[in-house]
Amino acid sequence: MIRSFAFTTAGKLHSKDIQTFLMPTLLADTNLFLWVDLENATREEARSVLENIFHFHPLSIEDCLTPSPLPKVEEYSPKEGDMFISPYLFLVIHAVDYSRKDGCFGTSELDFFLGKNFLVTYHDQPLRSVSTVEERALNGTMGIARAPDRVAHSLLDTLVDNYKPAMDDLGLEIAELEQMALQRPNKETLNKILQVKKEVLHVRQIIGPQREILSRFARGDFKLVRPHLVPYFRDVYDSLFHIGELAQTYTDSLTGILQVYLNMSSNQTGEVVKVLTLITVITTPLMMIGTWYGMNFHDMPELEYKHAYPVAAAAMILSTLGTYLYFKKKHWF
Repeated sequence: MIRSFAFTTAGKLHSKDIQTFLMPTLLADTNLFLWVDLENATREEARSVLENIFHFHPLSIEDCLTPSPLPKVEEYSPKEGDMFISPYLFLVIHAVDYSRKDGCFGTSELDFFLGKNFLVTYHDQPLRSVSTVEERALNGTMGIARAPDRVAHSLLDTLVDNYKPAMDDLGLEIAELEQMALQRPNKETLNKILQVKKEVLHVRQIIGPQREILSRFARGDFKLVRPHLVPYFRDVYDSLFHIGELAQTYTDSLTGILQVYLNMSSNQTGEVVKVLTLITVITTPLMMIGTWYGMNFHDMPELEYKHAYPVAAAAMILSTLGTYLYFKKKHWF
């Protein structure tokens, strides 16, 4: 699907759903800004826009069409022999979504081609950040469609904001795991702790490189981002930084929960061993007397004694009761 919008420098919608053969004409108009969004487009559709209309560098096109596990940003400036005539930034960033039902993070790649009077976005599946910014741009909210760097900022800001619900869900999951580790330290609880710990590590691996990329925008390293917008990008970087710190806190919490689980599991094992030991010790007099008279030697005088059975039974009961009372006095159970 190809969606396209042309906005004036005042942020007003000029036209939408533009025919591809008209896009070069709109690109030549310095009073317009063109935003083309490629959502789940075929490779032929994507190449027709990226190669034939915008003439982007083949390497950036290939990076765009090939899924990348890591974010990146590259600056392209036209040199002799290059097809593209306008400098642009190529940015790969990732959105996240956390499903408490599945207990895992899903990532969605979003690619940017940011130029002086154009913005091209590419993604394989619908993204809330793109649909939200698109709605704001069409409604003229805060004039975000006045320039491509403003729309790029809005996309990044919304994308980072969408991390927060995912992190909140993850926080609830960790709180529940803490209760489970205390109340039900079983194998299922251990598997859940390890699964969530793996997901937190995953989100940290996503946030870390993206934080480095956004720090370059926050420092104003790119000429295509106007200086007065740098503080806004810095605010996005700060938000992502705090999310990264929260992920680190979650990692520490899960390490503590895992230690609690191991302690509780060890205590359970200790209690089982203690009970089995007590049962063994308490029943020792029974076994000693029972096995002694179970030998049935012919010359055992007790076998002919009239009251041998009651005496043996009384000896077993008294010795067992005495052992029990001794342990009770020592508070061993």
